[in-house]
Amino acid sequence: MMSDFRVTLLGTGTPIPVPDRFGPSTLVEAGDQKLLFDAGRGASIRLHQLGVPIGSIDALLLTHFHSDHTVGIPDLWLTGWLQAYFGTRTAPLRVIGPEGARTLLNHLEQAYALDVSIPIVDEKLPPQGAAIDVSEFAADGVVFKRNGVRVIAFEVDHGAAIKPAYGYRIEYNGRSVVISGDTRFNQNVIRYGAGVDLLIHEVAIVRPELRAEPFIQRIMAHHTTAREAGTVFAQTRPGLGAYTHIVFLASEKVPRATVDELIAETRLTYDGPLVVGEDLMCFEIGQQVSVRRFTDPPHT
Repeated sequence: MMSDFRVTLLGTGTPIPVPDRFGPSTLVEAGDQKLLFDAGRGASIRLHQLGVPIGSIDALLLTHFHSDHTVGIPDLWLTGWLQAYFGTRTAPLRVIGPEGARTLLNHLEQAYALDVSIPIVDEKLPPQGAAIDVSEFAADGVVFKRNGVRVIAFEVDHGAAIKPAYGYRIEYNGRSVVISGDTRFNQNVIRYGAGVDLLIHEVAIVRPELRAEPFIQRIMAHHTTAREAGTVFAQTRPGLGAYTHIVFLASEKVPRATVDELIAETRLTYDGPLVVGEDLMCFEIGQQVSVRRFTDPPHT
């Protein structure tokens, strides 16, 4: 049977626009709640592939404000308001994020004001469905609690200039999942990730030949290496460790590392259960965490 606590990686990529790894976005379905963590490029397409009505998302939670994590918001917001085929949201889109979220969403409302005004008259769509309800936070703590689902935000370290930046811990029915968000090696991920059923962590990898490049060093300074992520997994001992937001760095002359190399580097510090995330990979959270790829037959 399918669990009623399910996590699906909608997008496991980076700003690079490739078809196999869309922008960062993770769907968490817990009981009757559907929560979306970040809305990168193509999040709405992935929801549609899953058969999840775009307008059915109960809340969008943001980790930080880099564009690769937010460019999908207008699509999620406005397409989810359209005809019933998409879910026809009749209540405001709920958005939860660190301080700055309200500014982002207010400006999006201004940018799309003309577009929003047209369907209200032309298609008689409910105007409240095009509204946005924003909640902000500025410290670690519970940011969402409804129908047995509790979400805790915790600060992470994406670099000195990239603040705020947060990860999330989702709790439901005695089970727990942590999403690291974009971060360097960070003790707060270890604190909130200790003993979770599923720990989803970002990662970056580059071949040794490129490590001296200043551009590469700047990128790596904002992310967690596979060896460091392995240390996080080793110290938290999750039921399953999984990678998302996988930063494969390369140049015209030096190709990107492989998934096997990513795993091998992680194994230098971690010997437990591990999977490298793919778009539409699904995790069923129960007594154990089962993994299903989109091409696998669905559980019944």
